[in-house]
Amino acid sequence: MTSTSPVSADQAGGTPGTIGGVDGGPHSSRAAALVARAVGGKDSAPVTMTSPFTGLPTATLPQATDADARAVFHDARAAQRAWAARPVAERQRILIRLHDLVLKRQREVLDLVQVEAGKSRMDAFDEVCSTALVAAYYGKHSAKFLAPKRSAGVIPLLTKAGVVRHPKGVVGVISPWNYPLALTAMDVLPALMAGNTVVQKPDNQTALSALWLHELAEEAGLPAGVWQILLGRGSRIGDALVEESDYLCFTGSTPTGKNLAAQVASRLTSYSLELGGKNPMVVLPDADVAKAAAGAVTACFSSAGQLCVSVERIYVHESIRAEFTEAFVRRTAALRLGCTLDYGSDMGSLTSADQLENVRAHVEDARSNGATVLTGGRARPDIGPLFYEPTVLTDVPESARLFAEETFGPVVSIYGYHDVNDAVERANDTEYGLNASVWSRDGRAGWEVAARLKAGTVNVNEGYAATFGSVGVPMGGMKESGVGRRNGAEGLLKYTEAQAIAIQRGLKLRPFRGMPASVWTRSMTASMKLLRRLPGR
Repeated sequence: MTSTSPVSADQAGGTPGTIGGVDGGPHSSRAAALVARAVGGKDSAPVTMTSPFTGLPTATLPQATDADARAVFHDARAAQRAWAARPVAERQRILIRLHDLVLKRQREVLDLVQVEAGKSRMDAFDEVCSTALVAAYYGKHSAKFLAPKRSAGVIPLLTKAGVVRHPKGVVGVISPWNYPLALTAMDVLPALMAGNTVVQKPDNQTALSALWLHELAEEAGLPAGVWQILLGRGSRIGDALVEESDYLCFTGSTPTGKNLAAQVASRLTSYSLELGGKNPMVVLPDADVAKAAAGAVTACFSSAGQLCVSVERIYVHESIRAEFTEAFVRRTAALRLGCTLDYGSDMGSLTSADQLENVRAHVEDARSNGATVLTGGRARPDIGPLFYEPTVLTDVPESARLFAEETFGPVVSIYGYHDVNDAVERANDTEYGLNASVWSRDGRAGWEVAARLKAGTVNVNEGYAATFGSVGVPMGGMKESGVGRRNGAEGLLKYTEAQAIAIQRGLKLRPFRGMPASVWTRSMTASMKLLRRLPGR
């Protein structure tokens, strides 16, 4: 692997002691202005976050107490009624303005996401694109999704039936550190468009990116108090988030998601969870090997593999396995690792010491169990404190941890197969079901295999970006990868309560006075047989 130089003040376009405009100490005026947008902060132990690229401080964050959190929800509930009363078209215009602001001021947040999350510039740009796409999509389509819908009534012409949508109320959003901008947009913006207010708790590590989007949303016209950001430790404010939310949206680990679901169940409120994955890629025997190998590099190593939908297992038909492996390893070994705030690097850093240790432990455990490392397999402290080389393994036995456990880092294992049915069975042999990838020259064959994979999203001749960027289709997990969907109509309607309303005219739905029940029931039976033959019934 090649490496680029560490980030410097000159590259960042800042002054000495700064990283991308964010002070190397905890008192940067820009960071402080963003932090000031957060609510609460009476916890006596603030936290100072550091950049994965350098280990230098980026910001000191106040931490909310349980009382702070409950007060925020009280204020959000008070603001919700007026927000919901605004015409949907007016709410949509705010998102269209937000879309334009995100694209216009992207350089600010590209630096910020890189500094906070350790991403390459291109991976940070993916977040900008996703955020703009989500804002534009719901800025165009929310009114259509929320409009009252007519439905067939029980008696044609005499029964008028329909469905209206009401906001849940206050939506709690718990966001992860790995995609701080994109996942904030995907979860918060449709909740707002549905007429809810939002209380978001971003991860402390990447809170500034979420606060930046919050700043732009208010510049675009979002009223103050409609979306509030709460900084705090889950151990201190987690109960308040669960107990005060009318709907809870969480992205994170499967064990934490299960705990939250159990808590929410006792309140009989709704939730959605996007959780872990051990995502497979199936390369069919007719695949274009060069294109599949290039696509696998992006699918496996974007954001240093710290992406819920990134590929960690590759199944390649034995007829092309050697050719694919050679091409994939060669492309992987050529990736440029670095921490410059420009497009000079292909892969950035891991985000935390815990992630680095987990990746290191998975690879060493696989080695000790007989796996072969084809490229990578070592940390790179010479580039930055949390860098780890993109790693490709083969001969990984079932006894190795990374065979079935989610690694969530730049590590992938290759397996061969002879029969497509066997490949599908092995790809599905996991407790997870978030994302998958299929490669074939024949689009129809690729689609047919994709439909057999037990994953919420499947991409043909792509790793994850085709479904991730197609905001009009739902995205989420099967099995232990989650509950519910984001994006598309479902990503907005989940934040609403459906209410059925029917108006009955003329004929009553019970026997007329004096009519024997036997006559009424025979008449209704004949009518139902006739109604079944009518279109739309």
